Amino acid sequence: MRTRPVLVFDGDCGFCTTSVRFAERHIRPRCETTPWQFADLEALGITAARAEHEVLWVTPGGVVYGGAQAVAKALLSAGGGWSLAGALLTLPPVRWVAHGVYRLVATNRHRMPGGTAACAVPSRRTVGP
Repeated sequence: MRTRPVLVFDGDCGFCTTSVRFAERHIRPRCETTPWQFADLEALGITAARAEHEVLWVTPGGVVYGGAQAVAKALLSAGGGWSLAGALLTLPPVRWVAHGVYRLVATNRHRMPGGTAACAVPSRRTVGP
């Protein structure tokens, strides 16, 4: 059984990878980090579709937080001033705004610094004939 939370991110996305590496160096969340492409998703209790859609924080007990709330959990785990920022992200109305900002960034991550075409979130729509 895991004893540390896991932060699961898109390892094919340059923006996501750069963001996680920045967090590891400067914020220092108390967790393991892994690209979803190399994670045992079944053991973590998440699907590839969800992992493609947002960053995920998986607790040792298997509770999964996604998007802005995963970021909040990572900040909370870091301690110090980062915990205050993480706590703010969990409170309404900041939580609602954070969700919207997260979705905006995630949808446009291929346009963000370090992003490439490979960073684009897959479309949920299928193209018909």
